[in-house]
Amino acid sequence: MSVEHVDTLIIGGGQAGLAMSEHLRAEGVPHLVLERHRIAERWRSERWESLVANGPAWHDRYSSKTFDHIDPDGFAPASMIVDYLEEHARQIEAPVRCGVEVTRVTRKADGSGFDVETSQGAISARSVVAATGPFQRPLIPTVVPETAGLMQLHSAQYRNPAQLPQGNVLVIGAGSSGVQIADELQRAGKQVYLSVGPHDRPPRRYRGKDFVWWLGALGLWNAEACEPAMEHVTIAVSGAHGGHTVDFRALAEQGITLLGRAEQFADGVMHFAPDLARSIAGGDANYLSMLDAADAYIAREGLDFPEEPGARLMRPDPACVQHPLEQLDLAAAGITTILWATGYGLDFGWLQVDSFDDKGRPVHQRGVSPVPGLYFLGLAWLSRRASPFIWGVWHDAKYLAGQIAASR
Repeated sequence: MSVEHVDTLIIGGGQAGLAMSEHLRAEGVPHLVLERHRIAERWRSERWESLVANGPAWHDRYSSKTFDHIDPDGFAPASMIVDYLEEHARQIEAPVRCGVEVTRVTRKADGSGFDVETSQGAISARSVVAATGPFQRPLIPTVVPETAGLMQLHSAQYRNPAQLPQGNVLVIGAGSSGVQIADELQRAGKQVYLSVGPHDRPPRRYRGKDFVWWLGALGLWNAEACEPAMEHVTIAVSGAHGGHTVDFRALAEQGITLLGRAEQFADGVMHFAPDLARSIAGGDANYLSMLDAADAYIAREGLDFPEEPGARLMRPDPACVQHPLEQLDLAAAGITTILWATGYGLDFGWLQVDSFDDKGRPVHQRGVSPVPGLYFLGLAWLSRRASPFIWGVWHDAKYLAGQIAASR
């Protein structure tokens, strides 16, 4: 069987893989991009139909390419992001080969590179960049058995309200995905219960600037390490409806019943932790701390930004926060669907090299593996807080392209 030889193989044709291709091309490094489905597949088939970006178009983009046909302060829908990435691939003449799945990567015995098995044959590569991103394996806790007779789906499988059966919905997870889906289902006429855990709740805009601008001004995008206690804390921010600050109290006023963290399920009853008020208060504290930091920055820099005293006003706690339910009989509540907005896990089963810790997480320094010739790109906190976002991955790719070029 013939073996194809390439210098650098990029695995994954999403925002990370295309950014890598752009910078390798600029460095003059021959390369090939393999994508098991289509360019930007996760934006096509693993997101709900009404999804929009959580950052404005001026920000959620590559540094080398702007979004067309949208106000820079607008929030691009998923279909526009797909078009953007496809157009970028054409413009940079990215050597993308779609419909090719990588099934196994091993290091050559002599250490000179990697043997790669794919659905379309064998490849030998001097360097490999794993650019499959952070959203690899949807996580659904094994809390509710399939025998419970409920529809259970992950946010990656959700498309629109018509997909769900008649009846009410329990949404578990209150980050960006959970909040936006819960809101959409409630507006579609569903009675929605939303399980809320610890979260950050930044203001969408404050004193004339989007929160992503404030993260940059305050140096938070460049934070290089995530505090262990915050590693799994979700961020509740929304680009839906033109962009707005997530307010859980407002969601309750709208008709959504807030609950604490889901803990266990038994005899048709879901049990919740008595932590709802604490989680809401923690989100408030995060929100107010950003306002404080922004005010201090404005004063320190002598900026003439408009005052916004109303941003600190809080709605009163609704009844579901003051007297939270700690258990819910799902049948009695008419719940027929549980939607898990519980995040993703990594899946590098195909990458059979010694570059993972005892929890299966990649070992690397700014994406550079201790295994010579192996690189990671697109992961959360790869080099800093911005790493998994479109503009952040572009900068990480530039650094890795320089490392790969230097190694040649």
